[in-house]
Amino acid sequence: MKKQQFTWGLLFSLITIIFSCEAPTSSTDSAEQPVSEAAPAEKQIPEPQFTLTKDQTHNRFSRTIPPVLTVPSGAVIEAFTEEASDEQFTPDSDVSALETLSFDPIHPVTGPVYVEGAEPGDVLKVTLHKIELMDWGWTAIVPGFGFLADDFTEPYLKTFQLSNDQKTVAFNDKINIPLRPFPGVMAVAPDTDEMLNTIPPRANGGNMDDPNIVEGTTVYFPVFVEGGLFSIGDTHAAQGMGEVCGTAIEAPMRIVYEIEVLKGGRSIDEPEYETDDYYAVTAFAETLDEAAKKAVRYMVDYLIAEHGLSENDAYALCSLAGDLKIAEVVDMPHMLVAMHMSKEVL
Repeated sequence: MKKQQFTWGLLFSLITIIFSCEAPTSSTDSAEQPVSEAAPAEKQIPEPQFTLTKDQTHNRFSRTIPPVLTVPSGAVIEAFTEEASDEQFTPDSDVSALETLSFDPIHPVTGPVYVEGAEPGDVLKVTLHKIELMDWGWTAIVPGFGFLADDFTEPYLKTFQLSNDQKTVAFNDKINIPLRPFPGVMAVAPDTDEMLNTIPPRANGGNMDDPNIVEGTTVYFPVFVEGGLFSIGDTHAAQGMGEVCGTAIEAPMRIVYEIEVLKGGRSIDEPEYETDDYYAVTAFAETLDEAAKKAVRYMVDYLIAEHGLSENDAYALCSLAGDLKIAEVVDMPHMLVAMHMSKEVL
């Protein structure tokens, strides 16, 4: 009997101790929240090691343009960009500003950046970690420029007030446009002494105007000259595929990007890019038909090299799961087409 009393007494004491040690709970206690509702961890943005101002710009492409910065592979750079008119427009400009618009300073791009160790045949990997809007932007119809230039001959200018916390901007009282900022121009230097205009896209990148190249995207560039000589700019707050009237919401921005030299891997002829959701190739040409054919061939090459597909299987997969997209059609004499392949498929 004494043993039984001791056993029950001990058990009661243990239960009392256990309950007394439990922390009190409330309706807001984190222990009661379902695990699935926990907020995802915010992606860490690396701290910039170098800064380029909006005045450290050029608007031509050539191997003869000296770099404004030299960095090691893997450097993180903070670059400020100017809007495409190079301050020929202001937030207070009206349509009369088009009367004096000069195309000579168009497309100021920040750079070039010389990356140590980059040599012809290598690939430059550029990761867009952060893209921040500044305070304003503009769009215009410039007579003689645009996909339907023969139909739209009257000058037009519209300005927008912007801020970095905005998700949309009012086009008018009824229409709001989602904001997806991106650099219209990203490029390495071509292997030429000629001062090439930045308006058309080329194998070195340039004015690709692809609105899918947003924050979080990684872009790959073929290296044509020592150091790569990378530049970025012509930043857009919003743009549809094609940029048919010739302009997006042209706006100054702050971009944090990481730049790295890739050696010994697959070579590429023109820029390619990827996100968490898909891999993409780009191709320029003087016609959409030719650019589309090049893009399909580049995707076939990628699937063969990186995923071990046969040539026929790669071509068939492009037909079954590849998405051809018109990036831009206005930057004569070249147009740009991209092809996306979902990583869910791969």
